[in-house]
Amino acid sequence: MTQEWDAGRLNSDLDGVGFDTLAVRAGQHRTPEGEHSEALFPTSSYVFRTAGDAAARFAGEVPGNVYSRYTNPTVRAFEERIAAMEGAEQAVATASGMSAILSIVMSFCSAGDHVLVSRSVFGSTISLFEKYLKRFGVQVDYVPLADLQAWAGAFKPNTKLLFVESPSNPLAELVDIAALAKIAHEHGALLAVDNCFCTPALQQPLKLGADIVMHSATKFIDGQGRAMGGVVAGSTKLMTDVVGFLRTAGPTLSPFNAWIFLKGLETLRIRMQAHCSSALQLAQWLEQQDGIEHVYYAGLASHPQHELAARQQSAFGAVVSFEVKGGKEGAWRFIDATRVISITTNLGDTKTTIAHPATTSHGRLSPQERESAGIRDNLIRVAVGLEDVADLKADLSRGLQAL
Repeated sequence: MTQEWDAGRLNSDLDGVGFDTLAVRAGQHRTPEGEHSEALFPTSSYVFRTAGDAAARFAGEVPGNVYSRYTNPTVRAFEERIAAMEGAEQAVATASGMSAILSIVMSFCSAGDHVLVSRSVFGSTISLFEKYLKRFGVQVDYVPLADLQAWAGAFKPNTKLLFVESPSNPLAELVDIAALAKIAHEHGALLAVDNCFCTPALQQPLKLGADIVMHSATKFIDGQGRAMGGVVAGSTKLMTDVVGFLRTAGPTLSPFNAWIFLKGLETLRIRMQAHCSSALQLAQWLEQQDGIEHVYYAGLASHPQHELAARQQSAFGAVVSFEVKGGKEGAWRFIDATRVISITTNLGDTKTTIAHPATTSHGRLSPQERESAGIRDNLIRVAVGLEDVADLKADLSRGLQAL
């Protein structure tokens, strides 16, 4: 059995195949039972042939499973598939997207090191840096995501890591990843990119020069709102440090959730195409409606980074944010008037969701922090699912009528 599950082993028959084939086939290692769907291994530990075999596996002298906190066949299959789809040498799965970010910082930064973070990151990401990592001596500064000159001017001698979301949540702001990677490397720093909004179906940051890519697999990788998880990917050299942190601290992805994500990846491309098509139609429609003050979607010609998005992404994503007349009260009336769309902060689901970022996903930030991130009280975020676009327009029309 050990030979069947050698770490990092990909099927050599998949060399040079296309993205969609990798999404369906990569990372699968059949057991002697010959199962067609990926096997699920819900076990905490593994039985060794001898005491010497156990010692050799724990020491890393021979490949094989040791303990499911950091080695599990189902989780490894998910890691290998994500690595193949992102063009990475290795991936490491975690319990959530936030634990993926924590794993990156804990693996590559120490007390006294400096991290540069894009100003428009997810609210919980800011809370992680501000309320917890700073307490342990990690220095953090925030930079406007799109301003390359500001990035270049923000470095210190101890800057170790740049962390960005591109596109950002929820305003769909972007950075030129290739240009930012060049700046980071000139200063001896690593660039990590949160690719949650695009997934590898739309964007592959490592191929643009980033060192590390991470996801909240909870979102589009799952695709149906069923399970929590995260993943970090990059070179084997870098991922060795992340594995070390995971082995010790244990923010581990469960085998069952890994199995769900494997099945989600099989339909990733076709889901993202459908999400993006509907999102573009809704964004174009919203831009023409009375009561809408501004629409944030990189697929619109009016978006200041439309050309950049078209260059480094294959499509424009599924999240449309917009500001309505009437402030917070208007935004709440709009949301409450919908009947089909789900009021929830998750995204990446088959079901379209609607949320008020200022009081939910970014609600733990101070008013000054929200203002700095561009999160105004009249902002609404819609993560477009797979329903008929006509029905989504009709439901959003209810919101417009309530303003």
